[in-house]
Amino acid sequence: MVKNLLNLFFPKVCYACNNLLADNEAYVCTECRHNLPVTNYHFKAEDDVKKVLYGRVELENATALLHFHKKGMVQHLLHGLKYRGYEDIGVFLGKWLGNELKTIEAYKQVDAVIPVPLHKKKLKKRGYNQVEKFGQEIAQALNVPYIDSVLLKTTSTKTQVFKERIARWNNNNEVFSITNLDIITNKHILLVDDIITTGATIEACTTELVKASNVKISLATMAIA
Repeated sequence: MVKNLLNLFFPKVCYACNNLLADNEAYVCTECRHNLPVTNYHFKAEDDVKKVLYGRVELENATALLHFHKKGMVQHLLHGLKYRGYEDIGVFLGKWLGNELKTIEAYKQVDAVIPVPLHKKKLKKRGYNQVEKFGQEIAQALNVPYIDSVLLKTTSTKTQVFKERIARWNNNNEVFSITNLDIITNKHILLVDDIITTGATIEACTTELVKASNVKISLATMAIA
């Protein structure tokens, strides 16, 4: 009864197309999910994500769930996640990718999931890290801890997602720091983020994480541009 009333006054809509969801659908309608541009990188063991960072950082494994296209469905989803408070999009994508990664031997070796952090000013303004629920769902699927107390962002920068690629290269001055090194010593870390574009953010994070002794790093993102 209560559920029916809630659906009447606050109907659930698809985060991708804004159409009403059927009773058996959650987050994204069946048609949109079918049309989302999946990469399947982790199933095909392709190195497209690694290639973005070739010669800059060493990764054990790297994948992205979706292809990002300007003005496409994935951009619409990420915009809703980051700027409209639709945190459930992170849950949806995290459950999806987590359920796939837990079936792959390479990702069964992961010891912990660590998110790319937000600066405390941006975190206070937005109220949440858009990567948090995504990372938590993956950690739960892999049965490992989600740790957000190791990697810190020490500079506040404007969003990079929808800037042109060259502008992102020129403007990327993100600075991260690391604390509690002992937590990740001798561990295989899965670093998670929303989107990989130039790879500069991942490179900056990885540079800090490898300061821990004998740490291995893999990467999983919602999308790749």
